[in-house]
Amino acid sequence: MAHAAPHIANDKGTERIFVGVKELQCMGARPPFDHPHVFLDMGGDSQLLCPYCSTLFIYDPRLAENETDPPGAIVTADAA
Repeated sequence: MAHAAPHIANDKGTERIFVGVKELQCMGARPPFDHPHVFLDMGGDSQLLCPYCSTLFIYDPRLAENETDPPGAIVTADAA
């Protein structure tokens, strides 16, 4: 069963967000301040820069799929 890549919002405008996944969708900030929602895949790397908002996403295997550091960056369907 395929899993959906989590949407991540950088509402605080931090330079980097640690994530527990290597595939994600960056949306910049939450609407109405979002940018085009872009799918990002780190592949064999452990970090990736969003081409729209320049947020650096860093994979941290200690985090669960639904965790980020700083906390609260994952957008749920009811909050999107």
